[in-house]
Amino acid sequence: MNYFEFYEIPVSFLADEKIIKQRYYLNSKKFHPDFFINESPEKQAEVLQLSTFNNEAYRLFTDFDKRVEYVLTLTGQISVTEKHVLSPVFLMEMMDINEQISDLSTDNPEAINTMFQTIAGLESDLNNYLQESCAKFDALSSVENSDILADIKDAFYRKKYLLRIKDSLNKFAS
Repeated sequence: MNYFEFYEIPVSFLADEKIIKQRYYLNSKKFHPDFFINESPEKQAEVLQLSTFNNEAYRLFTDFDKRVEYVLTLTGQISVTEKHVLSPVFLMEMMDINEQISDLSTDNPEAINTMFQTIAGLESDLNNYLQESCAKFDALSSVENSDILADIKDAFYRKKYLLRIKDSLNKFAS
């Protein structure tokens, strides 16, 4: 059973947060281990597993990036062993940013701040693109979704790459 089935909602990138919260609280009450203290050890273990599954589902559903990755995995777009190839144009842009970071000096906070702003702008653009693409996916029938899923997958990997660059800048600046 996947998290969407557990919450009885359709697979969606932009699932209704009110429904998610309602299902989480409903399941939290339904599978609270304290209500099963007089049950058999097997039943207690089952309820504990369901309670844990509920918590994991809620954490995933409330984190957009994790939800995107989960839906891409469910739809067969990504796998653990996959090596996604990003576009040469994007990679060149990231290489330029990496070079600018390596040329930064810790005694030039203005340049560091400019680099943070540049990365924040790229991240914002990617987030907007992902949100729009996810909304398109959720609105269309499954036949029309294959191209959109490929776009979402690519944007997901670009965002992961950009976040690694952002982490390296954070390490440099601290």
